[in-house]
Amino acid sequence: MLREIVAQQPNDAFARYGLAMELGNRGELESALAEFKTLLNMHPDYAAGYFMAAQQLAKAGRSDEAKDYLTRGIAAAERTRNSHAAGEMQAMLDELEA
Repeated sequence: MLREIVAQQPNDAFARYGLAMELGNRGELESALAEFKTLLNMHPDYAAGYFMAAQQLAKAGRSDEAKDYLTRGIAAAERTRNSHAAGEMQAMLDELEA
């Protein structure tokens, strides 16, 4: 169903985020990352997209890629004055760098 919504409304950030999350929950990491990448290219300030992509990558043991998403996500959160998201991502980044 989410694929249909995204196909009909490709610029709908929430639908694409939902699709990426669902793919990640199913263990389809590469497909999930492709959706996150598309989401973030279209909506570069969608902080949750960076955070969730980073979490998926960290679970897969791909720490360097996760750190990149977190760094970009923190910048996006700061641009939108979302201090809560920035703080969560910074905490995760600190854990990955420890």
